[in-house]
Amino acid sequence: MKLSLAPVPFYWSVEEIRTFYDDIARTPVDIVYLGETVCYKRRGLHLDDWMEIADGLAAQGKEVVLSSLVLVDGEAEGKATRRLCANGRYRIEANDMSAVGLSAGTPFIAGATLNIYNEHTLALIAEAGATRFVAPIELGSAALMTLRARAPSLECEILAFGRPALAYSARCFTARNYDRGKDACERICLDHPEGMLVETQEDEAFLVLNGLQIHAARPLNYATELDSLRHAHIDILRIMPEKTGTDRIIDAFHGLVAGRYTQDQVTTQLAPFAPTGSANGYWRGQAGRLTCL
Repeated sequence: MKLSLAPVPFYWSVEEIRTFYDDIARTPVDIVYLGETVCYKRRGLHLDDWMEIADGLAAQGKEVVLSSLVLVDGEAEGKATRRLCANGRYRIEANDMSAVGLSAGTPFIAGATLNIYNEHTLALIAEAGATRFVAPIELGSAALMTLRARAPSLECEILAFGRPALAYSARCFTARNYDRGKDACERICLDHPEGMLVETQEDEAFLVLNGLQIHAARPLNYATELDSLRHAHIDILRIMPEKTGTDRIIDAFHGLVAGRYTQDQVTTQLAPFAPTGSANGYWRGQAGRLTCL
């Protein structure tokens, strides 16, 4: 079972991004996904810059994948997706059907936002050239075992730790919070490198606003599900980047998979990254925000 690191979903400065991946190169993560997936206006790094970071990670033995935008709703986004798919060196994580079409039969990874919920969709994506699919977060063990049985040759990846994206929009949730339109956002997301926390009237952490996306406030945490993940033939455990401490999360899961750490040790290591609790309900076929022991 391998470990992967999802693309950074938040808006960080160029210096922060470069420093982050310099640190990631020294971790035992196997696969690193790179690129801007949320908003085309976050253009601190261009494709050549991402390729430079990719080459550095590949030199350290990492498998590198370039991730496409989740929403392609304009000419600029279309051109950026076309350039990404034509990079000629690294596989693409297709997060929009336009990226699937632009891959033109070249092997690619099907992102979770392609909404692969049944064997018919999975077969269609595999025929288009997918060699791996990232499961939608709502799919539990029973559903994924069914899918894996119908397409055993495709690698299956699942989000194992991190705050999942729950909703996507062509409008910017963060800009709206400041009474600004999407085109006049002034890149306000830079002021919120971990997103904007939304609480209920009872002061309970509820959601995180992140530009065009809304994330859950509580992270998914499948560290307690290692045996059932193996039973379901999950090939890759995905980790969402954190502003600080991502290396510690990677180490915790790497140690768990390798048998170096006990479940109790991993629970202790991950606790600082889930101050309001974590969830594994989806995997158990329950409401996603539940913690099922």
